[in-house]
Amino acid sequence: MKISYSWLKQFIQTDKTPQEISLILTNIGLEVESLEKVQPIVGGLEGLVIGHVVECEQHPNADRLRVTKVNVGTGELLQIVCGAPNVGVNQKVVVATVGTTVFPNEGEPFKINKSKIRGEVSEGMICAEDEIGLGASHAGIMVLPEDTEIGIAAKSYFKMEDDFVFEIGLTPNRADAASHLGVARDLAAYLRTSYQMPDIASFKTANENLTIAVEVEDTAACPRYSSVTIAGVTVKSSPDWLKDKLKVIGIRPINNIVDVTNYVLHELGQPLHAFDADKIKGKKVIVKKVAEGTPFVTLDDVERKLSADDLMICNAEEPMCIAGVFGGKTSGVSEQTTNIFLESAYFNSVSVRKTSKRHNLKTDASFRFERGTDPEITVVALKRAALLIQEVAGGEISSSVSDLYPVKSNPFDVEVSYANIVKLIGQDIPSAEIKAIILALGIEVEAETAERLSLKVPAYKVDVTRECDITEEVLRIYGYNNIHIPTKVNASLAFTAKPNKENVQNLIADMLTANGFLEIWCNSLTRSAYSKNPDEAVQILNPLSSDLNVMRQSLLQPALESVVYNQNRKNSDLKLYEFGKTYHLINEQYVERPRLLVLISGAKQSEQWNHITTPSTFYNLKASVDAVISRLGLSNFQSEEIKDENFAYGLKYFRGDKTLVSFGAATAEDRKQAGVDAAVFYADFDWALLLDAVRKNKIVNKEVPKYPAVRRDLSMLVDEAVTFGDLESIAFKTEKKLLKEVQIFDVYQGDKLPAGKKSYALNFTLQDEEQTLTDKQIDAIMQKIIANLAQSAKAEIRK
Repeated sequence: MKISYSWLKQFIQTDKTPQEISLILTNIGLEVESLEKVQPIVGGLEGLVIGHVVECEQHPNADRLRVTKVNVGTGELLQIVCGAPNVGVNQKVVVATVGTTVFPNEGEPFKINKSKIRGEVSEGMICAEDEIGLGASHAGIMVLPEDTEIGIAAKSYFKMEDDFVFEIGLTPNRADAASHLGVARDLAAYLRTSYQMPDIASFKTANENLTIAVEVEDTAACPRYSSVTIAGVTVKSSPDWLKDKLKVIGIRPINNIVDVTNYVLHELGQPLHAFDADKIKGKKVIVKKVAEGTPFVTLDDVERKLSADDLMICNAEEPMCIAGVFGGKTSGVSEQTTNIFLESAYFNSVSVRKTSKRHNLKTDASFRFERGTDPEITVVALKRAALLIQEVAGGEISSSVSDLYPVKSNPFDVEVSYANIVKLIGQDIPSAEIKAIILALGIEVEAETAERLSLKVPAYKVDVTRECDITEEVLRIYGYNNIHIPTKVNASLAFTAKPNKENVQNLIADMLTANGFLEIWCNSLTRSAYSKNPDEAVQILNPLSSDLNVMRQSLLQPALESVVYNQNRKNSDLKLYEFGKTYHLINEQYVERPRLLVLISGAKQSEQWNHITTPSTFYNLKASVDAVISRLGLSNFQSEEIKDENFAYGLKYFRGDKTLVSFGAATAEDRKQAGVDAAVFYADFDWALLLDAVRKNKIVNKEVPKYPAVRRDLSMLVDEAVTFGDLESIAFKTEKKLLKEVQIFDVYQGDKLPAGKKSYALNFTLQDEEQTLTDKQIDAIMQKIIANLAQSAKAEIRK
């Protein structure tokens, strides 16, 4: 949300600088994300001055050029060559002097330099209005009134003031601050001063010549509906002051009527809508819901099918506007409009929110109605807008204000205790200070004792309904930074079930991070096209978009989107991990499954001058998977090759029928669907199963072995189908006590070997914790291993 500094000062008189106000707003809960100096027009007329054309002669070398002498108040005349057909002696003009940068409506900005034009020196430029952004005309130079003072800055003459814009990150609960008035109220409360509401005392009805009846059928969805008519308006471009106010906060001017409604929206926080009164059939407005599937063309020229739950503003025959969200194509204000029906209403926030999401329409009006507007300001905003329309578009108010408000919104009754407020804040604040803050916030004290206050909270503070809400209001105005950090820290012992899930997760996260992995957090919402089991997909009833219409069934697809995002930004060497959940609908039950995803893609390590960059492989991923399993202290699991719809190839580690982790290469189909053009290897851990396995682990301490380990190497020829895991299993079955480790250090397949064969080179580590092994013992164990490898795996030992 953008707030203008100069506009804010129309509500509150303060000598605080924009920088000081920025800090104040952030401290009281309206976080200023950025503070930007802005100008109503690009360049802000910097360097332009008012000059007087003293001489004007025909250019000796060009028929369409004039050589002028211009007085700009410096004591010396400037010679300027000008091509405008209307330039003449004794004119007051706008001059861009040498060194000034000019910002035209079209084309790039350019700097004025001293130059020669067809042989004559030119020391500046006499400006047309489109050349400096003040208008669209290029028929000739701007000629100012004769009494215009020479030498003053054009910026001063045109009253062009610099402004500052606060970009406020408004939280959803602060609907009361979604306007300049709302921000001014908070600022006034902090500064303990007053704020000034716009003057509407001059509002009066001229006649009753344009009375339009109003009927509200659904008072639950529309508790208050105020309106008035204005006849004889002229729809045209808004005056500069109005356009400048809107442009500063990023609103594009449209015409004077629409601009006024936008102005009041951002000024007071009350959305308004202007209808062409002559297009209201039957001279009647009905606020109601229409039949399911009713077609309706909105302002963006899109035909939408209405829901039976959509509140509509209708005439006697048809809908004209989606209440609180978007106007209709045929009932809006156009250049031909002469009579206006002006609406200022209070709509139910839930009704507007559902309609806005249903039709995927987000507007400034729906933004405010969804969060809750002030039901008490509709008539004030209506009168303010009517007076502004009369000022900028003429016309006269041709009806009394119609205000249908059957059930008045009462202030919220809240009881608060000084002691509870102090207890929640954690600092002893005097009762007088607490009461002063409450009154400064516009909250009425209905009754009080030495210990308690009975309060009436205004309806515009939609989020302040409880004692804790009052405490938060007091705290933010008192100042979070004014709360002292105590020197004493209290703690209590708590029992935590083993294993501690957070500690285990942090343990693995720290290990992966230390090994060059980066943690990612992906959206749990994703597109239904990613669902490999559509029957198990958890559908979103009101999706924000078609790309966010189901809950994810796998961590892979959102992670692949992160891979694409990085690859498109030349960051293709990736090592990522994510702790997250997948979501499934199984037998009409919603199931959440904690998972851990580990993913690698691109080069194994960053490019350096002293080594060759090699791409990551399946084995790099396997090393990371093994590291996770090892760090969790898990053993006694089996491995098996897998190839299914989730992996091009890979392995899984399992215990019985439960898979601890599946890992391998992402399929070409999955990569193509996400737009990834590089190889991706990933591991999908069942985190819940791993935590359960960790819980059953027993920690055993043992001494460092006193006796040396012995290594023996074997090279063997085996069938292609035999895996290292098969050989390792055979070895450990042969010698369970003294064999400590089996590793592979070479694999060879090629034309020098028999068809269907491959060569493995393994090393075996033997160790006795009670004595030094003898050669005789070692040879006996190795002979048994060789025999069993030959018998079970048909291995031929190579010598």
